[in-house]
Amino acid sequence: MLALLLGGIGAHKFYLGRIGMGILYLVFVWTFIPAIVAFVEAIIYITMSDQAFAKKYG
Repeated sequence: MLALLLGGIGAHKFYLGRIGMGILYLVFVWTFIPAIVAFVEAIIYITMSDQAFAKKYG
């Protein structure tokens, strides 16, 4: 949900513990590129199984 709602500012990256990527999203927020990337990431997160998500980010 964070990637869909607040993905443009990198909230989902901060939540997952990827602070560097979150800061990168914040730096480029004015270009709207992080919002597009976050939308794609949200689709990936939604379609990923719980086990695969836990293995990758857990």
